[in-house]
Amino acid sequence: MADDAPSSRPPLGRLPRTLIAVLLVLGVTVPSLLIRELIKARVGNGPLADLGWIAVPVATTAWLAPRASYRRRDALLWLVGPGIFIFAVIAWRLAFLPYRDWTPRPDEASRVRWLRDPQHAGMWYVPGEAK
Repeated sequence: MADDAPSSRPPLGRLPRTLIAVLLVLGVTVPSLLIRELIKARVGNGPLADLGWIAVPVATTAWLAPRASYRRRDALLWLVGPGIFIFAVIAWRLAFLPYRDWTPRPDEASRVRWLRDPQHAGMWYVPGEAK
């Protein structure tokens, strides 16, 4: 199996990466708060409204988590509180793909390569993830 060359796009700097991460977090939390308000207006303030607002963030976190070295079950942290923090970390990592500045999980280690060239030194790269 031939390895793909690192992406032709250089890694993003801090400002563009921060902007992408903030847009991802806002793109998930704002619609979920709107859904909560719609449920609250229809059936009143109660457990349905409280659980209804986390449906979108839980689904989005479960879908994006494996791309950022998290497990899908980490989306359940939205039920107990730190879900927004976990999603912010996932968004921060997604903004940097296909490059990685975090250590891969043991089950991902066989797929990633440590980059040695001076331009990308200190980063991991997942072949085929740039598409």
